[in-house]
Amino acid sequence: MGAGKSTVGRKLAARFGLRFIDLDQEIERATGASVNLIFEIEGEPNFREREAKLLDAASRNCGVLLATGGGAVLRAENRSKLMQRGFVVYLETDVDTQLERLKRDRARPLLRTADPRAKLLELAGARNDLYRHSADLIWTSGANTARSAAESLVYNLRHRWHQLPHGLVSPAQPIPNPLFHLGT
Repeated sequence: MGAGKSTVGRKLAARFGLRFIDLDQEIERATGASVNLIFEIEGEPNFREREAKLLDAASRNCGVLLATGGGAVLRAENRSKLMQRGFVVYLETDVDTQLERLKRDRARPLLRTADPRAKLLELAGARNDLYRHSADLIWTSGANTARSAAESLVYNLRHRWHQLPHGLVSPAQPIPNPLFHLGT
């Protein structure tokens, strides 16, 4: 939440010629309801079920950059599909940066609490190890602008591709099965 998945993801997708998919937006498009409304009416467990189904479908595509919601990693099957089907980038962001970026955002159901800092710390405690374990690349987004973050990440991705076990052998070669997942 607030790491820049959607903003940086769009820029990376454009840079690499990939189709950008924001999983939360896909859920909203498929249901005709906002994530907030789904949380309110159906609860988080039902939202996570919808998320898992759409993640499975989206991650089967080649040539996409998939930005998931931060809670997608909570299900082992989601992590497994992402790791098997693509290159996973964890956009690591500290709580202070998240709070600054989200201070005017009223569309986050998990932050509708008296103490957003405590909630973000709780979420980080439950999720950060899952993100790290799932990631092919951990990248700290920090206070960079979206443009500078994307450019820096492009450099880091190209540098890493030749080192991966996923068959990405050279930054000069086309990506054989490009699926990027940005999550935090």
